[in-house]
Amino acid sequence: MTNLPDQRITLHGFNNLTKSLSFNMYDVCFTKTREEREAYIEYIDEQYNAERLTNILQTVSDTIGAHVLNVAKQDYVPQGASVTLLVSEGPVVEVPTDSFDDSATAMPESVVMQLDKSHLTVHTYPEFHPEEGISTFRADIDVSTCGEISPLKALNHLINSFDTDIVTMDYRVRGFTRDIKGHKLFIDHDINSIQNYLSEDIKNMYDMIDTNIYQENIFHTKCRLKEFDLNNYLFGYTKDTLDSRSVEEISDRIKSEMDEIFYGRNIKK
Repeated sequence: MTNLPDQRITLHGFNNLTKSLSFNMYDVCFTKTREEREAYIEYIDEQYNAERLTNILQTVSDTIGAHVLNVAKQDYVPQGASVTLLVSEGPVVEVPTDSFDDSATAMPESVVMQLDKSHLTVHTYPEFHPEEGISTFRADIDVSTCGEISPLKALNHLINSFDTDIVTMDYRVRGFTRDIKGHKLFIDHDINSIQNYLSEDIKNMYDMIDTNIYQENIFHTKCRLKEFDLNNYLFGYTKDTLDSRSVEEISDRIKSEMDEIFYGRNIKK
């Protein structure tokens, strides 16, 4: 895995480049009956409740070297959860200004504060097919940082935190900062693919496709598990309890669902 280099560029002021990393992670399951579907959604809702998602994002914050300023979390009814963390590159310093005179322009409650525009968010979406017995769970995650801290450091932890069959990732750098001579810098690190920052273990697990727009500092990678074991997609039983025809039919349904998610389009059967 490529290590992220420390920032060594001498800047004119604060590094206000915004680096955003977005994930869509999908888990697919075959749920033949309504009871299986409800049990699967209940299981997912329990596994990825707001409390656990908060712990995942707090570990992400530690991994990228950020400081948590505020946490907002919510479990929804009937299912789903959301968590948002506001983070800063360094501890926020508050300086009270209490030596004002009595003039009309005095501001006795004013505070000078370091401002940061960084956040981590996650939203979950359990979903099911109305007819074909396929249930899916999607987690949408955004890691947006301003300054030298990089969301790319969170890649491996986030993928390993979810049982995910398909991952789509988008990374983009926006804004600009200036070097000591005033020259604009629209990116402060070398990158030609998100894959450069993935561990070898993860790269060996997935087939990957890149769609990158280098001149716009936009990078997109899609991942799909290489190995298919039907037992990983059955809820509450194993393929040994099925006849060979059922094994083939269910496998085809699940693979078709994964194809459509991976390629982002409906595929005629």
